[in-house]
Amino acid sequence: MVEKKNNSGRGARDLRVKVKSARGRKLSSTLWLERQLNDPYVRRARAEGYRGRAAFKILELDDKYRFLVPGARVVDLGCAPGGWCQVAVKRVNALGERSDKKVGTVLGVDLQDIEPIAGAQTHTLDFLDEGAEELVKDWLGGPADVVMSDMAASASGHQQTDHLRIMTLCEAAAYFAFDVLVPGGTFVAKVLAGGAEGDLQKLLKQKFTKVVNVKPPASRSDSSEKFVVATGYRG
Repeated sequence: MVEKKNNSGRGARDLRVKVKSARGRKLSSTLWLERQLNDPYVRRARAEGYRGRAAFKILELDDKYRFLVPGARVVDLGCAPGGWCQVAVKRVNALGERSDKKVGTVLGVDLQDIEPIAGAQTHTLDFLDEGAEELVKDWLGGPADVVMSDMAASASGHQQTDHLRIMTLCEAAAYFAFDVLVPGGTFVAKVLAGGAEGDLQKLLKQKFTKVVNVKPPASRSDSSEKFVVATGYRG
């Protein structure tokens, strides 16, 4: 199934895994499996108990911009499978493991059922539904300090269509954030290519004191995704 080559010249094995094609398996599936087996973030996620490599994207963004602070109330839109929630639980001290720090709240919502996450509330909800903002604030016990989203629309295979879909989804998440964030709050969301564009970028700059578009190291180099981090919500 796999081959391991020694090209180091130092007597140590090259640990890169090569997956042989199998009868009945598509080439794309073979390449995906090979990439997964050789992805250091996939291995780290398994070792550290995260539900996916995407957890490291929010870890790296928070390391840089420091929005998941102890005591914060966090909403994760489109949270399945739950890796971002897992990170938030630790960072905001949702389980109260650090007695000297404030205890935060993490709320994840998604269209599909979510396997329970220790320290987080999860609900099956379409955030676009009428009244969703009030439901979320009720579940949180007040407005949110952070709204974050790693959502991506289903790919159509047409680049321009997919770009439009994900930007529309990001814009909808931004308007949701405007309704639930406290003044000074943070909005983090997946965008594409150059980041938040045009009207959305202009809108975010009006609503927040600082807006940056960034590609964290955990985001694959061949992916067009970036993340917009908007801090200091003006209310």
